[in-house]
Amino acid sequence: MAPPLSRRTLIGGALLAATTPGIATAAAGRAAAAALPAPPAWTVRPFALKDVALGDGVLAAKRALMLDHARGYDVNRLLQVFRANAGLSTLGAVAPGGWEGLDGEANGNLRGHYTGHFLTMLSQAYAGTGEQVFADRIGTIVTALTEVREALRTDPQVLSVEGRFGAAAENVRGSYQYVDLPAQVLGGAAEITLAAWIKPTHEAGWARVLDFGDDTTRYLYLTARNASGVPRFAVTTDGPGAEQGLDGTAALPLNRWSHLAVTLAGGTGTLYVNGTAVATNTAMTLTPAALGTLAHHWLGRSHYPADPVLAGAFGGFDIWSRALTPAEVTALQSSPGHGDLASYAFTETTGSTFADASGRGLTATLRRTWGGPSHPGFLAAYPETQFIALESMTASDYTRVWAPYYTAHKILRGLLDAHLATGDTRALDLASGMGDWMHFRLSRLPEATLQRMWGLFSSGEFGGIVEAICDLHALTGKPEHLALARLFDLDRLIDACAAGTDILDGLHANQHIPIFTGYLRLYDATGEERYLTAARNFWRMVVPHRMYGIGGTSTGEFWRARDAVAGTLSATTAETCCAYNMLKLSRTLFFHEQDPAYMDYYERALFNQVLGSKQDRPDAEKPLVTYFIGLTPGHVRDYTPKQGTTCCEGTGMESATKYQDSVYFQRADGSALYVNLYSPASVAWAERGVTVTQTTDFPFEQGSTLTVRGGGTFTLLLRVPSWATAGFRVTVNGRAVSGTPRPGSYFPVSRTWRSGDLVRVSFPFRLRVEKALDDPSLQTLFLGPVNLVARDPATTHLQLGLYRNAALSGDLLPSLSPVTGKPLHFTLDGREIAPFLEGTEDPTHAYFRRSEPRVVFGGIDSGVANPAKADGTTLLDEIWAGAPFVNKSALVTRVRATADAWVAAGLLSRGDADTVVRTAEAASYRR
Repeated sequence: MAPPLSRRTLIGGALLAATTPGIATAAAGRAAAAALPAPPAWTVRPFALKDVALGDGVLAAKRALMLDHARGYDVNRLLQVFRANAGLSTLGAVAPGGWEGLDGEANGNLRGHYTGHFLTMLSQAYAGTGEQVFADRIGTIVTALTEVREALRTDPQVLSVEGRFGAAAENVRGSYQYVDLPAQVLGGAAEITLAAWIKPTHEAGWARVLDFGDDTTRYLYLTARNASGVPRFAVTTDGPGAEQGLDGTAALPLNRWSHLAVTLAGGTGTLYVNGTAVATNTAMTLTPAALGTLAHHWLGRSHYPADPVLAGAFGGFDIWSRALTPAEVTALQSSPGHGDLASYAFTETTGSTFADASGRGLTATLRRTWGGPSHPGFLAAYPETQFIALESMTASDYTRVWAPYYTAHKILRGLLDAHLATGDTRALDLASGMGDWMHFRLSRLPEATLQRMWGLFSSGEFGGIVEAICDLHALTGKPEHLALARLFDLDRLIDACAAGTDILDGLHANQHIPIFTGYLRLYDATGEERYLTAARNFWRMVVPHRMYGIGGTSTGEFWRARDAVAGTLSATTAETCCAYNMLKLSRTLFFHEQDPAYMDYYERALFNQVLGSKQDRPDAEKPLVTYFIGLTPGHVRDYTPKQGTTCCEGTGMESATKYQDSVYFQRADGSALYVNLYSPASVAWAERGVTVTQTTDFPFEQGSTLTVRGGGTFTLLLRVPSWATAGFRVTVNGRAVSGTPRPGSYFPVSRTWRSGDLVRVSFPFRLRVEKALDDPSLQTLFLGPVNLVARDPATTHLQLGLYRNAALSGDLLPSLSPVTGKPLHFTLDGREIAPFLEGTEDPTHAYFRRSEPRVVFGGIDSGVANPAKADGTTLLDEIWAGAPFVNKSALVTRVRATADAWVAAGLLSRGDADTVVRTAEAASYRR
């Protein structure tokens, strides 16, 4: 068993009262959350989700949609794969499918990851809302996983179901279990009859009813479905090419009992299905006696490793030392057989063995194909084989091994979050056991093996496991857990990033982003500067050099060359997981160093890609989250990606239940409250006895009001967004606060606060463009923090002009026409312009081709072509780069000076220059 948790840890999650098994319940009826201590290295600390309440607004509305899914989805479907792997009853549940199933793209290699995501979602949902339904669902999952781990620690146990003649033994698909018969079952017979009652539940080919042999050379087998989908019996002493066989004529029905029998005698073999002979071969010279002594005698398992274990049930298996007559085979349809060599009725309801009624005492044993876990802490929804195979891999092959430590991370994270949200010590015990098992497995490997493993694309991916293990160590205090976290060091990446060397080109983006959040936590635990330096430098290699306007990164899941943006736009840009993990990295960096750029990025990615990745409709069965957000012209978002249960749907569930996690932070010494995001949310700052509540409809409102309840002296640090170039005004109780707010900084308001104090923050939005780093003519549009997209079915880049009605401030918004009753909606040249954050299925253009063919001021067309320099900068670009202008005269002065310079450079004729100046003088402008 895993070592017991320390008394200190157990006391930290002490229970006050129990309602749901294993769930701690506070006096008010809410489960007692456990606390994760903040590292001393954090100069700024977050608030717990339970301390920040979302008010009505876009974040709460999006969250409400995901909470419908959290309440409505059957968690037994998620648990099906865990229970099946452990040989437990799946309670009739159907596995989710997609990446969480045995079929399709993942080949069953990612089972369990989605359950971890779901558990984190439930934990965050409970922390954020206090709804008991979420705690109950957490308890259901933790109870089941506890039973799963216990089952994996012991020999497999029979799963009894109703059979053809009484009880039968079920083999659930995904259980990897089979029946092992003693070596003497064939008895060296020259003639034989094999008969079995089976109830197949899956149509997979080549699943064996029986397979007696040494390897893939000498054997005899009976399969329910061959490559043609019909039963087949074969015997050989020289591999598949020399098989002597019998093939049925029709597929066995699923979920119904069928009887198969084979007789061999005098060179003739006959295959019976339900008492009727369906195939005869008079050239079957091989007999069990000709095979000699065989090493293995299996029911439900094949000697070919790629063949599946039989999914279904056994209702009886008999072997006779002679060929039964057709009439005798027919009689087996109405009564059980009694073979003289072996006879198993499978009527046992407990234990892991099956009695032999032949009188020979050949007891059969239920076994796992993979034996069992190497350590009692092992917990997964598939065998340990992927972890074992990874250790010897020299090249990636995700069809065979797909990121087992990534999946382990999701399960571990979910368990930790369940413990932190509800105080359930069983969840922490499961998590601690996983840590013990991973340390046992990895600590024995040479350093070179670990470096090779973690460098493998996809197969070696381990997600955010380092962060989770550091959190585990903070809760358990076990030195093995901290040692385990360091075993995931990918030195080539750490050293390069610490040195400021950009090696990201060609790397899988989401495989590497969460690594650095983990390394920051290792810095917290060890003080090793290289971890912090590497994470800081890495972030700056992504932002802005590999960032799209919406905050996303990656194309086709990979990074390309630095500053390649326009050249990477595709239907598979901006994997949603990448945004999720960049947000985690940004906030964790901010805990160490309060660079406002981290929160500027956080706002950008949250209010654009993350919100836009969630479809705006409820669905209990699906989270409705994108995998990729294509940025090609006319792209339509896919909210049911691939086959479902993908990584991005998992992180999407998590994102939508923790929108409030970075609205407020507190300085570690308690002297200041950071307001990072403008959102209707209140924070209960317990250490100061203060509650601060924001009232705003941001981003549909260009300001926010904060109400202070309680009192005391502290500083309110208000983020001045980098886009707030049109002003940032702060008043307290109606009086202006002195100071000069600077875009891209924090504005301090220090005072002794009294209950009821009102802080009003105003920040007018301006319309602006952001240019692709590698093609300035390809641009994306922002109104304040909000990315605006054109809705148009065209599949080529739209050409848009924006200077025609530009204001003296440089604001381009006057060129758009607002849509009445639809905030943040506009029209331009007859096209709808809408916020990216809306989760619709409209074809969108996030990037457009800037086209300003003629010089226009205040809606007046000069008739002069807008010339351009070799680098693409146009005359109008250079004029408006001087904005804001204090008045029209200042603008005309800029126009005249710029036009003269272009005439001098030979880029503009004197006559055209004079026309441009006259047009600027004649036009009227908004401020």
